[in-house]
Amino acid sequence: MRILLQRSDAKEAAWIADFKDLLPEAEIVFWRESATFAPCDYAVVWQPPAAMLPALREVKAIFNTGAGVDALLKFGEALSAHVPLVRLDDAGMGVQMAEYVSHAVLRHFRRLDDYEAQGRAGIWQPLPAFDKADFPVGVLGMGVLSTRVLQALAQFEFPLRGWSRSQKQLDGVQCYAGEEGLEEFLRNTRVLVCMLPLTPETHNLLDRTRLSMLLPGAYVINVARGAHLAEPDLLTLIRSGHIAGATLDVFRNEPLPQQHPFWQEPRITITPHISAATLRRESVAQIAAKMRRLHAGDSVAGIVNRLQGY
Repeated sequence: MRILLQRSDAKEAAWIADFKDLLPEAEIVFWRESATFAPCDYAVVWQPPAAMLPALREVKAIFNTGAGVDALLKFGEALSAHVPLVRLDDAGMGVQMAEYVSHAVLRHFRRLDDYEAQGRAGIWQPLPAFDKADFPVGVLGMGVLSTRVLQALAQFEFPLRGWSRSQKQLDGVQCYAGEEGLEEFLRNTRVLVCMLPLTPETHNLLDRTRLSMLLPGAYVINVARGAHLAEPDLLTLIRSGHIAGATLDVFRNEPLPQQHPFWQEPRITITPHISAATLRRESVAQIAAKMRRLHAGDSVAGIVNRLQGY
C-alpha cells in the first residue's frame, strides 16, 4: 500500500511518523510540486493546491483531514468523479466543538461579557437574568459534530432547535428541514449556531433577510465557514440592536485583516479558527482503519456526496 500525503501547514513529519506507527505496512510518500511519484493507492490531503490534481486522479480514494471538504470540491470536474472523497467522521473534533459552542452560549446567557465590562469599570451591579425558557438555541446543520453539540447543550436544559436539509430526528430537539422549515426555525431561535457544510446553496445563507428573522436580541455563533455569513449584514443588525452580538471563529478572509470592522465591534468575540482542531493521532488512526477496509474490498463510512457537498 502506497500513500501520498500532502499538508499545507509544514507538519508533514509528524503525520508521516504517525502513519508509520499506525499503518506500518504502508509506504508514505510526501507530495511536492514538480516531483514525480510512482502510482499511489490513496491520498491524504489538507487544502491541496491545483498542481496536485493530476496525482489525485490516479488514486483509489482521497482522505480529507478536516471537517469540511469545500477545499476539494472547489475544483469541480477537475477532481475525477470516480475517485471517492472520504471525510473525517469526528476524530476528536466533536468534543472540542461542543466545548467551544457551549462556552459561547453560556457566556452570553449568563451575561458574562456585561459583567466583565462592569468589572473593568469598577461597577458592582447584578443584572437581570435571561429566562432559559425564552432562550431557544438553534443549530444549523445536524451532522456528526452538530449532534455532539446539541447533546452537550441539552445538559443545560435550553430549548433546542435543529435544522437540516432533510428531516432528522434527535431526542429533545425540535427539528426542522428544507427551505420551507428554515424560516420557522429562524423565527424560533434566540441563539443561532452555524455548523453547516459550505455548498453553493449555503453560501451567504445568513444574510440580512434571514438574520432579521431571528428573535429580537438574538446571538450568532459561527463555527462553520466564513462564507456562510454576510458580514456587513451582521454588523448592520448588531448596530441596530436586533442582534445582541456574535462569537465568530471563521471568516471570509483568514487571518482576519487588521482593518476589518469586526475588530472594532466590542459585541463581537473573535477567535482564530480554533473551535475544533484536527487531532493528528486520532485522525491517522481513523484513516488507517478505513484504508485497511478499502484495501480488503470493504465499504467505509464518510464517503462524500459530491452533489450535496458533504
